[in-house]
Amino acid sequence: MASPPPSAAPARLVVLVSGSGTNLQALLDAIGDDPEGFGARVVAVGADRDGIVGLERAERAGLPTFVCRVKDHATREEWDAALAAATAEHHPDLVVSAGFMKIVGKEFLARFGGRFINTHPALLPSFPGAHGVRDALAYGVKVTGCTVHFVDDGVDTGPIIAQGVVEVTEEDTAEGEAALHERIKKVERKLLVEAVRRLARDGYRIEGRKVHLGHVGE
Repeated sequence: MASPPPSAAPARLVVLVSGSGTNLQALLDAIGDDPEGFGARVVAVGADRDGIVGLERAERAGLPTFVCRVKDHATREEWDAALAAATAEHHPDLVVSAGFMKIVGKEFLARFGGRFINTHPALLPSFPGAHGVRDALAYGVKVTGCTVHFVDDGVDTGPIIAQGVVEVTEEDTAEGEAALHERIKKVERKLLVEAVRRLARDGYRIEGRKVHLGHVGE
């Protein structure tokens, strides 16, 4: 599976958020006033809830926003279809999950599979799921980190785009999990920005579990 060849126009990004939107802000700051130089621009921000800081960041940046709440739909499948439709209205080349805390379904992946990017606060395939930092600490690892990957129909099982390493120190305990998570988030923001930049500017090809950057058409 390959992305379209890079074009002269910046790639269109739809970013999905559920909370404070720090990864969204990292992308907005990196793109700044030069989307052509970065290779991409954020065209819309979606969320699964109202009243979150992530949406406020989008509104301050003058971006259109949309909200698709699970409780507004009779089934999870109907919510998934509504999220897919709302996202598709903005014609994204890439969709970025920036702390989006919902698992999408078949309809969303049918439209955006191979174009939907997520981050995870551990070195996949180790410690998938909602408690990656806690699980890594409990296991006693000496290094952990973060992963940027494409989303598939599993839980944190999609092809890996990039990874960053964070050392676990003697001061990192279960009680101090938040401090380790903050160090991971700092690496995660930089890793996500660079991954999106390269995917958008250079193109990519997915072969099985491997993501090749800058090899479209070869």
